[in-house]
Order: sequence, then C-alpha cells, then structure tokens
Amino acid sequence: MTTAADGTEAGTVRVADYLADELARAGVTHMFGVGGANIEDLYDAVHRGGVVRGVVAKHEFSAVTMADGYARTTGRLGVVTATSGGGAMNLVPGLAEAYASRVPLLALVGQPPTAQEGRGAFQDTSGKGDSFDAGEVFTPISRFCARVQDADSLVELLPRAMAAARTEPCGPAVLLLPKDVQQARIRLPGGHGPAPSTRTAPVAQLDEAALAEVSDVLRGADTVLVIAGEGVAAADARAELSRLARNLGAWVAVTPDAKDVFDNRDPRFAGVAGVMGHANVEHCLRRADVCLLVGTRLPLLARGGLERALAATDVVCLDSEKPFVPGTALVGDLRDALRAVTGRIAPGPRACPRHPGPVPTPVVGPDAQAGPGRSVPYAQALAAVEAALPEDAHVFVDAGNTGASAVHLLPAPRHGRFVVALGMGGMGYTFGAGIGAALATGRRTYVLAGDGAFFMHGAEVHTAVEHSAPVTFVVFNNNAHAMCALREEFLQGGVRDDDVFGRTDIAAGMAAAFPSLDVTGAESAAHLREALLRGNTGAGPAFVALDCDPKEIPPFLPFQPFAEATGDAGRAEHTDNAEHTDNAEHTDNEENADERRVVRTG
Repeated sequence: MTTAADGTEAGTVRVADYLADELARAGVTHMFGVGGANIEDLYDAVHRGGVVRGVVAKHEFSAVTMADGYARTTGRLGVVTATSGGGAMNLVPGLAEAYASRVPLLALVGQPPTAQEGRGAFQDTSGKGDSFDAGEVFTPISRFCARVQDADSLVELLPRAMAAARTEPCGPAVLLLPKDVQQARIRLPGGHGPAPSTRTAPVAQLDEAALAEVSDVLRGADTVLVIAGEGVAAADARAELSRLARNLGAWVAVTPDAKDVFDNRDPRFAGVAGVMGHANVEHCLRRADVCLLVGTRLPLLARGGLERALAATDVVCLDSEKPFVPGTALVGDLRDALRAVTGRIAPGPRACPRHPGPVPTPVVGPDAQAGPGRSVPYAQALAAVEAALPEDAHVFVDAGNTGASAVHLLPAPRHGRFVVALGMGGMGYTFGAGIGAALATGRRTYVLAGDGAFFMHGAEVHTAVEHSAPVTFVVFNNNAHAMCALREEFLQGGVRDDDVFGRTDIAAGMAAAFPSLDVTGAESAAHLREALLRGNTGAGPAFVALDCDPKEIPPFLPFQPFAEATGDAGRAEHTDNAEHTDNAEHTDNEENADERRVVRTG
C-alpha cells in the first residue's frame, strides 16, 4: 500500500469527493439543499471541486422545489441534499410533488454515523433501537431508495439511483448517506467509467398492434381534439405534437399544468381543459369524433366538466403510462409514438374546423380601484403581466385563486416554461422552483403567487438575493386563503372567517428586509406593468406586491354556479339602481369593457 503525504492511501478519495465528481461528470451544475453536520462533507466536497455550485436554501421543501424547477426547465436531473432528522423529513412534501409529477430528482440525505445507529444517536432514523426507518418514509415517494452501508457500495448504488430517477415513470431517487461513509475513502474504479447521464433513459419499443389500432382510429376521424399534457414538455416533444396536430387538422387543448406545450396564440389552440379551463374545450370535444390524449393520463383537474363528453367520444392516448379514462393506449416513448403515428397519417397540413377559441370566463369580483390598499382585479393584473412578460421567460404559478386565474387568463410565453405543480398542489412551491429555474437557465423567471403561498415559503427571496437570481416575484395579496374562504362561504354557509386575515403591507416589509432588492407596491395594473418592465432590465431579483380582493371569484369550475348567481344578483342591483337615478350623466352609468366583466361580491 502506497501512502500519500497527508497519510491517506494513494489512489483513493473521500466518498464525498467521489460523489461530487460524479455529479459534475454527469453534467449537474447546481446542488440545492440546507446544510447540517451529517451532510457538511458533501458541501465541502462540492466547494473543493469547484464545478457544481452548492445553493443553500432557507428550508428543505424549497430546496427540493429548486431542484424540481431546475429539472423541469433543463430536462436534466435535479439534485437536492439535506441533513438527518428534521431536515430529512422536510424533504417529504417536495419529493411527493416530484413523484406525482414525474420529475427526475436525486436526493442525497445525510444520516448519523453507522456506529451510532440504534444507540440513541441524535436524529437517528436507521430503524434500529426503536427509531423509525427513513427508508420506509422515502420509499413510497421515490422510484429508488437505498441506504449506503459502506463506501464501496456507493459505486453501484449511485448509477442505479440516477437511472431509476430517469426511467419512465420518472421521479425521485433517494440515497441515505451516513456521515462516516461520506468521510470514508474509496479507491477510484478502474478507468472511472463513462460519465453518467442525467437525461431521461429510453423506454421499451412501441407495440406494433397498439400503434396500428391508434393510427387506424385517427385516420378514420373527420374531427380530432388533442388534449396535450406535461409529458410533452418532459419529452421535449412540442415539435412532434405540432406536426401531428397539423396533419390531423386537429384542435389542441392543454391540461392546466401544460400551457406551454402548444402555442397559445395558434389558431388551433382550443384552450385549457378541466376545472380551470375554457368552455371552448368542451365545445370542441362534443364536436370531435376522437379525443387524442398526448403526454397526459388526464387526471381529475384536467377532465373536470368534460366527463360526459369524454364518455361519448372515442379516446386514444399516447403516453408513457395508461390513461385514467377508458380508451385505446399506445404506451411508450412519447416522441417515438408521435413520430410513428404521424408517419401513418396522410401528410398535412389540414385546416382545423372553425371554433370560438379560448374565450375567458367572465370574472366576478371587484371593480377596478386605485390607490394604497385598493384592490386590482386579477384580469387586469394578469394582462399587465402578459404585457411585460419576455417571450423566453419561465413562469411558475402557485396554488389558489392566483393559480386558477393565471392558468385561465395568462398565455404561456412562446419560448419558456409555464409550470404549475399539480402533483400535490402544495402552496409555496414556486418560490424555490423559480429560483432553481433561473439559476439553471439564466433566464428571467416570473413567480406568481398569493400571500398565503408567500407566508409559507416566501423567505426564499433571501436565496434569490444572495445568488442574484433573475427572478421576478409577483405576490397577489388578498390577505386571505381566499379559495378556502370562498369554499367556506359557498359550501358551509359562511359562518366562519378563519381564512381571512388582517391587512399586511408585504412590499414595505420586503423593502425593509432587503435594501438592495427592487421592491414595488403596485397600486394599479399600469403601476404593476411599469415595475415588471423595470425588473426585466435588471440582472437580479425583483419583487412586486399588489392588493387583490378575497371576494373575487376565480375562474374555477366548482365556483361557477355561485359566480353566475352572484353575477345575476349584481346585474339586477345595477339595473334597479339605474332606474332610480335621476339626472345622471350618461357617462356615469356607462361601463367600460373591463368593468362589464367584474361584479363585486359580498
């Protein structure tokens, strides 16, 4: 045995250094996490290696969502780290989102030294000595989970974990890394092997019988509605989708989490399907001979309100998994499936039948108001966002009324992602995800969130400031968990107000906390647009908050009966008031186009 000058065995490296080097060789550029005693060796190795950039988040949930946003915008493997105990457990909701949304992640989770397992170690999750087993926590929300028992086993387990994360259905892989294993030395494998890939692994060949059946159904259809999902983005299959749609002469709708997979300004675009969607999608579906699902299993949020029309229409599906609705499925690699089916369809393009397009549902809520503490209707605010949004920007949309309104009203940028995390639908996802995307791509990234999401994970603005991430945070502040409050009013009699809060001035708070941050408290849609355009010109983060009304009813299907009833009542009141107003100027009673779309509730 040859000994190096520092007393270590020549030809060996720390496991932590080996791991950092393998991440770099695989093309990983960022590692997101929160430090701690049982993961500090990996952070030290990343720092010494100088290739992978270690990003320290404020909370482990947001560290996972940073890796998630990184993966969704680059197509590469996202990497997250955490220490043992509470840090490890804080990963759970973020990994659950990635599991449900099929996002490839690698979670490297520190553990106490192996000699202390089952002997009262601080943060022991080995499953020994009456401790619970972290592996049993992570296994249900991962595609692969293993405890690295010794240094040599990492050489086998790391490539298995990476491959599992990238194999359809994609999702998180978890490696539990005891501290002593990270510090142990490992002899480098001979030749060091080929660089591990972080791209999605190939899947099995297409079934010829299923391909023939799907192609026959589509060739026999006069009218086709395509409903495209997030799988199109994950497979980078937008061009293939567009080509098939042209050849079929099809309308194209998208699921709520996939607005960016088809050009929202294309004449074929039918709108968003499901509970946050457009009535035109059902209109087209009822006229269609065939509904073609592409890159979606059509979960409930994407098919809400369409069930009867779907039951009366032939359904075929191209995806890596079988759909949730009855139909003929061609399961396999999505790009291969799209190309194979297109090859069996008569060459196009064919014109699609005329249709109304994605006309927005009329919004029920406040009239436009200006000045401090005055609310800005979502439609006007999102029109300002649309006017300022760069065509290559990424957009991350959070949960709640903000999310429903943005999905319904805001067109996706032509050359950027439009991400809505509907796997678990957790509030606050966007703050980390937007930062991960911005750091990974260097593009201006918009985070659209309500105040509820902000108060959960908005502290990650600190991370954006520390790393000069080009993120524009837009917080729609209605001082409430407004979707919950509306449910309480409509479905439970409005007897409690638990989810309505006192007013907060979020912009003032952020300006005081971060003197270098460009912060605006927008008092109107015009003021919002001005602030967004200014933020686009900067290199780092920007923050805008505006007040919204918690009584504004978003374009969300379960609320529509109540919105219609409220709108009818508001129109009747307006008519009654007009009839009893004497000598009023004509212009006083004349509503402009924006005002006709909103009626105050409550």
